[in-house]
Amino acid sequence: MCGLLTFVSATGNAGARRDAIAEALENLHHRGPDETGVVDISDGDSDDAVLAFKRLAIIDVENSHQPMRYADGRYTMTFNGEIYNYIELREQLIAEHGATFVTDGDSEVILAAYHYWGPEAVKRLRGMFAFVIWDSVERKAFGARDPYGIKPLYYMVDEHGAYFASEKKALLALSPDRPVDPAGLSHYLTLQYVPEPDSLHQGITRLECGHWFEYQPGGEVRPSRYYRADFRPTPTDNPEAAFRRIQEVLRESVRIHMRSDVPVGAFLSSGIDSTAVVALAREFNPKILTFTVGYDVPGYSEIDVAQESARWLDVTTIPTKIGPSDMMEALPRIIWHLDDPVADPALVPLYFVAKKASEHVTVVLSGEGSDEFFGGYGIYREPLSLRPIERLPSPLKRGLRALSRVIPEGVKGKSFLERGTTPIEERYYGNARIFTEAEKSRLMRSYDPSVRYTDVTKPLYAECAHLDDIAKMQYIDLYTWLRGDILVKADRMSMAHSLELRVPFLDKEVFEVAATLPPELKVTPRGGIRKYALRRALDGVVPPQIVNRPKLGFPTPTRVWLKQDMYDWAVEILEKSAAGDLLDLGYVRGLLEAHRRGEADHSRKVWTVLVFCVWHAIFVERSIDPRPEQAQSALLTKPVVGSVVS
Repeated sequence: MCGLLTFVSATGNAGARRDAIAEALENLHHRGPDETGVVDISDGDSDDAVLAFKRLAIIDVENSHQPMRYADGRYTMTFNGEIYNYIELREQLIAEHGATFVTDGDSEVILAAYHYWGPEAVKRLRGMFAFVIWDSVERKAFGARDPYGIKPLYYMVDEHGAYFASEKKALLALSPDRPVDPAGLSHYLTLQYVPEPDSLHQGITRLECGHWFEYQPGGEVRPSRYYRADFRPTPTDNPEAAFRRIQEVLRESVRIHMRSDVPVGAFLSSGIDSTAVVALAREFNPKILTFTVGYDVPGYSEIDVAQESARWLDVTTIPTKIGPSDMMEALPRIIWHLDDPVADPALVPLYFVAKKASEHVTVVLSGEGSDEFFGGYGIYREPLSLRPIERLPSPLKRGLRALSRVIPEGVKGKSFLERGTTPIEERYYGNARIFTEAEKSRLMRSYDPSVRYTDVTKPLYAECAHLDDIAKMQYIDLYTWLRGDILVKADRMSMAHSLELRVPFLDKEVFEVAATLPPELKVTPRGGIRKYALRRALDGVVPPQIVNRPKLGFPTPTRVWLKQDMYDWAVEILEKSAAGDLLDLGYVRGLLEAHRRGEADHSRKVWTVLVFCVWHAIFVERSIDPRPEQAQSALLTKPVVGSVVS
């Protein structure tokens, strides 16, 4: 796991930006504190590129330095991530092409694969990755991001050329005065994250998951999609075979995700996902360390259940507890690491459990992706509950829709009628639904009613129109919630502590099995059991008390703390924030007061605005500087390693 910053000059004067690139790179020190590399690429009178890199050494620790060169220096690459099938690809490249290698790591395999197979090589990679390759013969940059968006890649283009980075803060160091994107803010207030490919700063874009790009000096970055998740539910007369196949492919995924030259641990919560990963991982390392987090607030802590699972699996778990003071103190640094605001309170416990894990291991396994692949969210039961009303004739549904509009808010049945008479394309836009459009019209100083969540979801629904409603919801979540919230917090909170987080569920081979499951093996028609096939597949692998346990996923008692311990802190943020130019913070203060009195649970709304206010103070006002103090690493003095291809 590492941090990259690459600059390709539009004018052939990249060397003039070298010092600025090297200085901006230090904003990524936490992603790779082991080594720093900065390489200039010159060809005759032209300075084409500067490639800069921060390395967290995981595989081939003594070698595989970056930026890495290949083929007599034709290619130079910066690469963040892990390729889990690099051993198999290496053997294939040697057998088919006589490829030669001077390192034992996965970075050189990417370069060799690109050399021999071209852009199509990306489709053969099994792992998490974001990389940029400069080709000095064709004088162009090529790069890619993994299929599900596990690893980030930002870019911006200005009069000097194109810049690519693992985190936006490195680009902001080079172009600090970019304005806030109002559409991104509107989406954030609805979804609790800024959806890809945009960021909250105008002119800084994210390469979308499953895309590669090409850039030639003086042109535009040209992204192209190489992967799309293809759900294809298929009826089966032999579900037991499906259960066996799920277990087999998960075991294989966990096995290759444990390839490492440094210690590997795992996160362990109270749910089936992380428990399954630990149960399978211990088959390959019985002494694997696990880590969990909790609180002293009843109903929120997962420590007791995680410890019970650890005893059943005969592994050690190391718990950590946090309180409201920890949350308040850490939030500015957490938001600095995020780059864009993400109003998911689960960021905080993840930050602290990653901190604890980093004291013992360099790599952790985690359970992200299971819900999107196998149908795990509670809302996936909605299509089953709404079937009776959806099957009614259209005129009757229109009448019920009109009736729902006159039923007062809070009356039982109103929501059911509204949802049942609203097409899924209009009613479902993901797991988080923070402010409604009516609420945003009160909250935002410059509310634009033309910016709607359907701007994000409409193209996705067009791609999955042939699917059943449960599969449609999975598809929407995979391309919104998963990559906008889940994977952002997983990457940033682990990297904040120089910890590599790996996600065995988010594997192409695992998806190929999950993609064929029929709806009744995701959510059962009777009882509405979610992730049914996965639970059956793991019966006997995970502790019996976990197989059907509801998901918690490191919950945070924000609702409780905002009424008590964190109330004064929240008031102070709202009173001092200069974000009042964008948002009516008095309106939010009213929500906080109503929440404190117990009139309604406004904790998610208040938290969403608090996170934005802190983000605004860091990245717009610059009144808070939460950057960690650290010893800056020295530049590599040894030559950058690369192989020579004849």
